[in-house]
Amino acid sequence: MPETRPAGTRLCPDCDGFPTVAITTGQRRPDGSRQTLTVTCRTCEGTGTVTRRAAREVAA
Repeated sequence: MPETRPAGTRLCPDCDGFPTVAITTGQRRPDGSRQTLTVTCRTCEGTGTVTRRAAREVAA
């Protein structure tokens, strides 16, 4: 199976690659559908990936 992400990136540790989600508010619109909010991960800014840090940055 081919790798779809470049080698220098990894999945975001906060959202695990699911950067945008729809959260229901518990309320319904007049047509009966649920009212939702779309929320984007603040760590990866909606990309689902973060760049790898250099080894010296992690060790410091």
